[in-house]
Amino acid sequence: MVTTPLRERMRSILRTRNYSPRTEETYIEAVARFARHFGKSPEQLGAAQITEYQIWLRETRHVSASLFNQVVCALRFFYVEVLNRPDQVVRVAYARTEKHLPVVLSVEETARFLASIEIPRYRVLLTTIYSAGLRLGEALALRAGDIDSSRMLIRIRQGKGKKDRYVPLSPLVLELLREHWRREKLTDLLFARDQDRSRPLSDTTVQKYVRRAARSAGFRKIITARTLRHSYATHLIEKGTSTRVVQVLLGHTNVHTTETYTHVSPQTLGTIISPLDQIVAGLMPAR
Repeated sequence: MVTTPLRERMRSILRTRNYSPRTEETYIEAVARFARHFGKSPEQLGAAQITEYQIWLRETRHVSASLFNQVVCALRFFYVEVLNRPDQVVRVAYARTEKHLPVVLSVEETARFLASIEIPRYRVLLTTIYSAGLRLGEALALRAGDIDSSRMLIRIRQGKGKKDRYVPLSPLVLELLREHWRREKLTDLLFARDQDRSRPLSDTTVQKYVRRAARSAGFRKIITARTLRHSYATHLIEKGTSTRVVQVLLGHTNVHTTETYTHVSPQTLGTIISPLDQIVAGLMPAR
């Protein structure tokens, strides 16, 4: 954004609406890129420029539908909430998103991947994520006070949708976290930056490391921190855990989101008998 007062006004409104810090930065940067594209303050731009920018994003930049819609959300918020000009975005359309099943590791692949992580802090972080099905942001926000060793629970503060929840604490992870605490000489945040212990590790840095580690370990699947969360949910369902329980553990608002993992599970799919096999079996003469 060109003018600092305008940027700060948007930041202030985002905070009063209780948006997450990550969404705050994402929206502000999206509007800033929109303004830089035209070399003008967004106050001087309107519906025509938004449409032009959308066409450029899809036809020149070839951005994904999710990134495209993220920009639309940011611009809608800016023109409606910050400038009070809803007429400028009333016809701004979202992109149709493609539905993809999540990448999932088998139990054996998960163990091999975690064992391949060479840097201790990342091994502890990623093991914690898998052990409780956490989002990366939730894990990076963990503090010492969130680990309830007496009840063997982890408190997730203000997860997606600004909701708190509890997830089980693995005894193995508890020991890993204790060793990690001593080794890193931490004071509060469990996954803090070396140069500033009051700030968590950068999620971008973590994701880059995960991709490099996966390639080094010989995985052909595209593995991210979220892959471990998907794998956790799938493994629970394969072991017979109810979808409702998995929904609560993952912090999903809608059970339909959780049901995705029933389609992913090879064990679930493996129990289905093809109609062809049944037809052929019926035609085969008895021996």
